[in-house]
Amino acid sequence: MFDFTEMRAALEHGKAAMVKELAEKALAEGVSAEEILNEGLIAAMAVVGDKFKRNEIYVPEVLVAARAMYAGLDVLRPLLAKSGVKKAGKLVIGTVKGDLHDIGKNLVKMMFEGAGYEVVDLGTDVSPAKFVDAVRNERPDLLGMSALLTTTMPSMKSTIEALKEAGLRDEVKVLVGGAPVTSKYASEIGADGYTADASSAVDVAKELVKGK
Repeated sequence: MFDFTEMRAALEHGKAAMVKELAEKALAEGVSAEEILNEGLIAAMAVVGDKFKRNEIYVPEVLVAARAMYAGLDVLRPLLAKSGVKKAGKLVIGTVKGDLHDIGKNLVKMMFEGAGYEVVDLGTDVSPAKFVDAVRNERPDLLGMSALLTTTMPSMKSTIEALKEAGLRDEVKVLVGGAPVTSKYASEIGADGYTADASSAVDVAKELVKGK
């Protein structure tokens, strides 16, 4: 039985080359890609997320850990696709129209990928119409919107209104966040959930899709 301790420690410390090497070694020893994903990468990213939530590590450490996770995922991806491994869920995410900030969005994306979600990243400056098209075409469980400027926050409301007009609002759970966003604002605009930071976003999302 493969011991994942070394792989998890390597990922937590951002050692991308070692994570890649250990993923290849595990595959060579007959461990399934799904087991490596769950026991190695996802388990380690859960620890990284918890440490981030408790302010034991900060954004730079999360970024290097995520880079190591992607190194392992690159090895597994072709095999996971072939075996049709069930994802934890699907998230469409983007920074709203007029806003070019993406660090928070990217952190949330990494946390979701680290938790086994499929993530469709629309990037920054995403219009309500583009969000609606993505929901229509991708059929995600969740739609995540980020804003870092108070002036761009109204675009979140416009997007939710556009989803209603397109008859898609009930098809997806909407999660919003970003420095100026509050849970009060999220409620006012009709979002399903709000997260103050990237590390708790996955927990909020799991609660939201539980009843879906």
